[in-house]
Amino acid sequence: MAVDTTNAEVGREIPVLAGVPVVGSLFELKADALGTYLRAQRQHGDVVRVSVGPPGLRAELYCVFSAEGAQQVLAAQSANFRKDNPFYQEIRESFGNGLLTSQDEDYLRQRRLVQPLFTKRRVDGYAGAVAAETASVIAAWREAADGVVDVSDQMMHLALRAVARILFGTDVEATVDVVDRCFPVITEYVLGRGYSPVNIPRAWPTPNNRRAAAALDELYGVCDQIISGRRSGAGSEEGEGQDLLSLLAAAKSSDDGEFDASELRDQVLIFLLAGHETTATSLSFALHLLARHPEQQRRAREEINRVLGDRTPEAADLDRLPYLTQVLKEAMRLYPAAPIIGRNAVAATEIGGYTIPAGGNVILAPWVTHRHPDYWPDPERFDPERFTPEAEAARPRYAWFPFGGGPRACIGQHFSMLESVIALAMILRAYEFEAVDTDIPVSAGITLVTQGPTRCRVKSLEG
Repeated sequence: MAVDTTNAEVGREIPVLAGVPVVGSLFELKADALGTYLRAQRQHGDVVRVSVGPPGLRAELYCVFSAEGAQQVLAAQSANFRKDNPFYQEIRESFGNGLLTSQDEDYLRQRRLVQPLFTKRRVDGYAGAVAAETASVIAAWREAADGVVDVSDQMMHLALRAVARILFGTDVEATVDVVDRCFPVITEYVLGRGYSPVNIPRAWPTPNNRRAAAALDELYGVCDQIISGRRSGAGSEEGEGQDLLSLLAAAKSSDDGEFDASELRDQVLIFLLAGHETTATSLSFALHLLARHPEQQRRAREEINRVLGDRTPEAADLDRLPYLTQVLKEAMRLYPAAPIIGRNAVAATEIGGYTIPAGGNVILAPWVTHRHPDYWPDPERFDPERFTPEAEAARPRYAWFPFGGGPRACIGQHFSMLESVIALAMILRAYEFEAVDTDIPVSAGITLVTQGPTRCRVKSLEG
């Protein structure tokens, strides 16, 4: 419940994660945010305060690790928790004020305009584009040196091409190289500023600012060029203007109007950011986990062969591949693409018996909640059986929330599941996997980031 800050009875004192003098847990979080939050929960429980930065610039982070707390922040009291923290501000300034970063009436208007383009029926129509891009990857792997591929790199390539093709249709080639080159530069810049207790203005001509500005200019330029073509009626040849950008450009209502060119670019950039890195993470770790667990790999392949035979998977096949879907969900539990979620409390709020103050920076961590021993026995073990319908029904709703939740749940979650299941089905039918790299260090960027290759040895099962 939200509480009146003027006369509220303060709850129990929130446990504090021990840091070091002067800067608290700043360097610990920069070095290993995921491990730090996990240690905080193991040592202190489900609500923990973490101090970051020197006196005068210090931020207090209020970490909430329980499923019940996550539901309170994201759903039950979502209006009390806003996207006002420094990271969202940095993302907003680089990638625009799209669905991921916008708030209040801006967000509601955007959501109303975009929602009709993400109905199940509309999204199911993208299955063919996903299958076509997956087939290209499968064919390319036959030339892999020594039969070894880096699945993280390859799934990033696949997911980027799939989302770019759905967004831009035949203009996909004009965007993939630019996104591939510019996104890492911009992401590193956003993260650096998000972690810094103080930042110089973006307009100052420092090397970092200039490098990021050049990447943004190039990225904006290619998007603006394609958007200009759509708005002038020069739609993509593929699907006769049915690519997502053409549909966004045509979206309008009497109450909400339509997107102008700048708003279109914001939506495109957010869809590119959220639509390829997240799905690529889920795909790469699903393949890597199966490569390390041959029995589960065999079972998934048997289901795929039984259901699909030799035909190309379709959207309707998602419900016919329950075990493969369980594999994917378990991969998303262990390696959530959005491992940390931030909010800012508007009013003082009681969570788990503790009072989060008004203005408090609230941290939710799917990385930690997905490993909470109260919900997940032997939490580091890979076990797709955790996601049978019976097992899911027995757990709290927010014990697993890779797509967020509540009124701001990811609008693209059905597309992500569709793309992931179709791609996994085609890849596992074509190749057998054996892990080369068994320990994959990860870190928290804007999305989950691998710190090195995720190599697997692949053996063709075709002809």
